[in-house]
Amino acid sequence: RWFTHFYVVSVLWNGFLLIWLFRAEFLGGSLTSWIQHVHHALGRHSQTDTEHFSVLMVLLLLWLHSCRRLAECLWTSVFSNGVIHIVQYCFGLGYYIAVGSTVLCQVPTNIRNGKSLLKLSVQICWYHIVGVMMYIWASLHQHRCLVILANLRKSKSGKMVVSLSHSVPFGDWFERVSCPHYFAELLIYVSMAITLGFRNVTWWCVVMYVLVNQALAAVLCHEFYQKNFSSYPKHRKAFIPFIF
Repeated sequence: RWFTHFYVVSVLWNGFLLIWLFRAEFLGGSLTSWIQHVHHALGRHSQTDTEHFSVLMVLLLLWLHSCRRLAECLWTSVFSNGVIHIVQYCFGLGYYIAVGSTVLCQVPTNIRNGKSLLKLSVQICWYHIVGVMMYIWASLHQHRCLVILANLRKSKSGKMVVSLSHSVPFGDWFERVSCPHYFAELLIYVSMAITLGFRNVTWWCVVMYVLVNQALAAVLCHEFYQKNFSSYPKHRKAFIPFIF
């Protein structure tokens, strides 16, 4: 339940960055000085308008993802009484601030202001479409899996929480892996890498972090299921269907 705090921070911060970037791109505003300092430190070079659009798209997708996850934490998920270590809590808050800032820093400081939405629409490339479609697909399955987990602790009507204990989930991607919601999280970040045009090394580093983080959590969860449920399906993988 403490992850709710992370998504509150993410919605507010990334929403703020999204407004900032929108103003700079379309309303004649400018990026703040700390963004410019980061650009100079990283040696950023001029980018095309299409790459500007890619960054705007990814920041929007990241904000929408945070909004959905916050809504699920508040109204869908049924949490146990588990706690989180203070170090992990502080790291989580920092991560959700840093990840949005990382996206924004992919935009060069020499933004040509005053673009129109019509001009923006002609910058759409095939990888934008592929990335957004993958994002929607992964997000839909992640939501379905979270609903399945929540229903395990609710009455048949779904209106009352009857237990906080763990049970074996079935349905959707749970038929293949123990933690499909973690796998969907990885796919969502991969979809953003695709939306950026495949070539953004910085974001692929973020994807690698998500891969390691989610894989570790999935392995621990998979081992928990195997240890506590003797009839747990043996064909299920921990994280990636048919592979791992």
